[in-house]
Amino acid sequence: MTRRIALVTGGIGGLGTEICKHLQRAGNLVVAADLGSRPERLAEFEQEIAGTPDIAFEPFNVADFEDCAALVRRVESRHGPIDIVVNAAGITRDTTLRKMSPQQWVDVLKINLDGVFNVCRNVVDSMCDRGFGRIVNISSVNGQTGQFGQTNYSAAKAGMHGFTMALAREVARKGVTVNSVSPGYCNTAMVRAVPEAVRAQIVANIPVGRLGEPSEIARVVTFLAAEDSGFITGANIPVNGGYFMDF
Repeated sequence: MTRRIALVTGGIGGLGTEICKHLQRAGNLVVAADLGSRPERLAEFEQEIAGTPDIAFEPFNVADFEDCAALVRRVESRHGPIDIVVNAAGITRDTTLRKMSPQQWVDVLKINLDGVFNVCRNVVDSMCDRGFGRIVNISSVNGQTGQFGQTNYSAAKAGMHGFTMALAREVARKGVTVNSVSPGYCNTAMVRAVPEAVRAQIVANIPVGRLGEPSEIARVVTFLAAEDSGFITGANIPVNGGYFMDF
């Protein structure tokens, strides 16, 4: 098995950390890229991966195209060409559209959707030139169903899968696959911050009767990133406990 270099944006978040660990166990060298301005979370991340080889951290701003380009150059210089990209960086700024400020709209789209362009644009040429690449975009069940108070987030996540399908068509003949994973509600800090009564109602509407675990998302990402997953591209894989089912 060829040792691959994997870049995970949002890599020190709850979901991102789990994805990093699963990709490392699959034999990859993993770079977790995230804001360097969260020292407490970074310390937690470093504690979680303590003693684990082949996981490194790089600070960057996913919303800045040139900063993404600089990140790719650093990773390639230190570790080698990037073979796997997981776009997991994301934020929420929830409120109804009637109360949403232009900045709340721009902030979410800039991180959750523009960030996918910023990273992919800086790695896709190299992947195509080398004849191998795996891009996995972390979308959301709310990009499929919509969600009250999340017009910005739902639009960004739905747009992410449109991006996925279009790019998949462009690079399919070059050995590069592009897929989306749409998690449902998972046991992450973002969901745990939801008021308990609201969270209980969410769980009541999930057929399996519980929140998902980050590891359950990470396993699907690792499968899509594998060398022998080359016939899957342009797909959206829902991992939501039956919360939303589509034909």
